[in-house]
Amino acid sequence: MTPRLVLITAATLEEARRLADALLQPRLAACVNIVAGIESHYWWQGKLERGSEVLLLVKTSAEQFEAVSAAVREVHSYDCPEIVALDPREMAPAYRAWWEGEMRSADQQPR
Repeated sequence: MTPRLVLITAATLEEARRLADALLQPRLAACVNIVAGIESHYWWQGKLERGSEVLLLVKTSAEQFEAVSAAVREVHSYDCPEIVALDPREMAPAYRAWWEGEMRSADQQPR
């Protein structure tokens, strides 16, 4: 398994919680952190935008990325949700062992 940290932004805390559940219930992720109160500045359809968002930090695997992306697109309110995977080069050994155990458990779950 190859670790991935996926960044996803949501419009509200409620939406972020729905997204977290949509990823955790089918065991597509080992953990989802929700960080409320971020302010995003971005270009959208030719205009500079600014708004409040909620950030999700999703601990998953490269092997689950497409399933994570599909689950997010099913639940998300945005036309073009942010779904960005980062490749962590280092993980604390104890945390990696926990993550691997959770992701292995996901592989054993019926789909």
